Amino acid sequence: MLPLSFEMSELNGNEKYIYTDTSFTTSAESVGHINKGELMLYGDSCVVLFYDSFSTPYSYTRLGYIENAEGLENVVGSGSVTVNFSAE
Repeated sequence: MLPLSFEMSELNGNEKYIYTDTSFTTSAESVGHINKGELMLYGDSCVVLFYDSFSTPYSYTRLGYIENAEGLENVVGSGSVTVNFSAE
C-alpha cells in the first residue's frame, strides 16, 4: 500500500495519529515501552507515529520505525502534520 500520505492529528504531546477508512490485519501486543520514531497500529484502523519515548499499558501492532528519529519532535511540531510513508 506504500507510499501513503496522511494528515495526522496531535495527541498527548507524544504522538500523531489518524483513523483510516481501511481495516488492517493486526497482531497486537502489550508493548510496555514505546520508542521515539515507532510507527504502530492501534486497533485495526488507527495509525500512530510516536515522537517521544514513554511507558504504556496499551497494546499495538508494530508497523515500522524511523531509523534516525533524533529531532523528530521538532519536525512534526505541536499540531496536525502531513506525514508521507514509503518503504525502503
